[in-house]
Amino acid sequence: MNEIFLAVVERNLPRVMSYERDGRWRDVSAHELYTRVLHTARQLQQWGIRKGDRVALIAENRMEWAITDWACLCLGIVDVPIYPTLLADQTGFILKNSGARAVFVSTQKQLEKVLVAKQGTAVEQIVVMDDVDHSGAARMSTIMAPEQPGERDKNFEAIVRSIVPQDLATIIYTSGTTGIPKGVMLTHENLTSNLTQTSVSLHWKPEHISLSFLPLSHVTARHVDYLCVLHGVTLAYCPAFDQLPRMLQEVHPHLFVSVPRVYEKVRQETERKTSTGVKNRIYRWAMRVGRAHRDEILRCEVPTSWQWKLANLLVFRKISEFFGGRVLMYLSGGAPLGLDLAQWFADIGILILEGYGLTETSPVIAVNEVEQHKLGTVGKPLGNIECRIAADGELLVRGPSIFKGYWNNPEETAKAFEGDWFKTGDIGSIDADGYLSITDRKKDLLKTSGGKFIAPQPIENRLKASPLVGYPVVIGDQRKFASVVISPNFPALEHWAQERSIPLQSRAELILRPEVVALYEQIVADLNTDLAHFETLKKVLLVPDEFTVDTGEITPTLKLRRRTIEQKYRAQIDALYATSAPVSEPAKA
Repeated sequence: MNEIFLAVVERNLPRVMSYERDGRWRDVSAHELYTRVLHTARQLQQWGIRKGDRVALIAENRMEWAITDWACLCLGIVDVPIYPTLLADQTGFILKNSGARAVFVSTQKQLEKVLVAKQGTAVEQIVVMDDVDHSGAARMSTIMAPEQPGERDKNFEAIVRSIVPQDLATIIYTSGTTGIPKGVMLTHENLTSNLTQTSVSLHWKPEHISLSFLPLSHVTARHVDYLCVLHGVTLAYCPAFDQLPRMLQEVHPHLFVSVPRVYEKVRQETERKTSTGVKNRIYRWAMRVGRAHRDEILRCEVPTSWQWKLANLLVFRKISEFFGGRVLMYLSGGAPLGLDLAQWFADIGILILEGYGLTETSPVIAVNEVEQHKLGTVGKPLGNIECRIAADGELLVRGPSIFKGYWNNPEETAKAFEGDWFKTGDIGSIDADGYLSITDRKKDLLKTSGGKFIAPQPIENRLKASPLVGYPVVIGDQRKFASVVISPNFPALEHWAQERSIPLQSRAELILRPEVVALYEQIVADLNTDLAHFETLKKVLLVPDEFTVDTGEITPTLKLRRRTIEQKYRAQIDALYATSAPVSEPAKA
C-alpha cells in the first residue's frame, strides 16, 4: 500500500483531493497531501504510537480521514475505522476490543461520544478534525500544519518503505447484521493484491473525478478511494448522504460507485414523478423505446434512432443529469443489485457494472467489466481468486486478498474456513461462461415448515421496483408459508393518498386504511404471478416506521438487519400468522 502513496507523491499531481469548506471547494495537491500525512505521522510518533499499535478513526468522508489513514499505513500502524453512526456502547466495544491507543474523530458530537465510550479502554489520545476546543483532545488542523508544502523527509520515507506486505494494515469490524461485530484483519498484501487485480480493466484517468460518499468505514468505499488515488483520479468528499444530490451537481463526477439502495431510490423517484397523466404516457413510451435498444446499451453503443433521441431528451437525460451529467462508469456493490433494476437502468441508457465481495476478501471477489459483463451476475472472479461451490451451494474462495483472521477471535476464524478455503456465507453459482451469480446469504435463506427453501433477496429486489415500497422483508422461516413486512416509501404513499383525498392524520393510521392495505396487497399479488407457488407471499404486514441506520433496522451499509426487524415486530408477525385466510393471492388471469 505504501508504494501507492509514494507513487502519488512522485506524480506530483496538482489535485489529488477536493473538499468543501465554508461553501467553497478546495483542492489538495500531491505535495500538500504528503506534507499533511508527514506531520500527522510525526505526531503519532511523538505520542509513542508505533508499528502494530491500533488507532481508531471515527469520521464521515473527508480529507482528514484519508490523511489519518495514510499516516497510519506509512508507519505500519493498524487503523480501525468505526462508523460514526454507532452508539457509544457499540463504539466502546470496538475501542476496547481493538486496544486502540488513539482516536481521530470528526466533530464535537463524535468527541463527546468517545469521551463517554473510552472508559475502560486503552485510549490515550483523542484528535478532533473540526476546529473544536477541548482540553481532552488535540486539533487535527494544528497537527497537520503547516498548510504550505515542505521538504521531503528521507527518514520518514525509509520507514514507509520498511513496511512489508505481510504487515497488518487495518482491522475493519463487520457491521453486525447478526451477533457481535468481528474485527477483520487485513494486511498490506491483502489490500494491494486486490487493488492490482481490479485495476486491470479500468480506464480511469487523472482528469476524472469521483465523489466519495459511501462510508469510508466500509471496505468497499475505501477500496474505491484507493483505486482513485492509484489512477490519479481526484477524490471529492461528500460527508453525508443528504448532501449527495447537491454535490453531484457541483462536482459532476466521471465515476459513480454506489450501493443498490441509491439506484433504487433514483428509479422510485423517477416513477413517482411520472405516475400520472401525460407524463406517465410519455414515460411508458420511453421505456418501451429503451427496452428495444437495450442490446445496444449493453454493447456500450449510443442508439441513433429518432425514437431513442426523443426518449432521451424527454426522460433519460434528466436521470443522467441527476448524477451530474458526465458519469462515464457506474458501479454497484455492497448488496445484490437485482436483475430487474439493472435492466431498468440499461433501458434508460445506463450500464451499471455490478461487483461482489466481502470485508474478509479485501473486498472484491468478482466484478463485471466494460468489455465483459452480464446483467444479473456479479461478473467473473478476479484473476488471482479461486472459487468453488460447496455441496450446499455456498461459495468458497481463496487467494492473496483473503483476510488472515478475526482479531482476538480464533474460534470464529476457525469457523470461517474449510481448510484454506474461506466460506463466504453466500449461495452462488458459476455459469458456463465463467460469470458468478449470488442468490442470497446462506443464513438468510428461509425454510418453510414444509421443507421448501426460499431466497428472500431476489423477491425483495423485485418488490423494491415499486415506488411505493421502501424496504420489504420476506419472512416465513419455519412457518407454513412466506409473507412480507413492508416499510412503505412514505413520501410516495402520502402523495398517492393526497391525490385521492385520503386523510393523513398519522402514518400509523394511514397504513390501516382499507385503500392502502388493498394497494400493497395488489403490489404483492402482481409479484406473486411470477413466483413459484411455494415462494408466493401469502400475507402483507405494513409497518408505520421508516427503516433507518439510527433506529437499527439497517446497517450503515444499508443492509437489512433481518433478526432485528423480526424481533421488533414479533407480536404483529405472530398475529399475522394466527389469522386463517391469506390476504394476498396471485391475481387470476
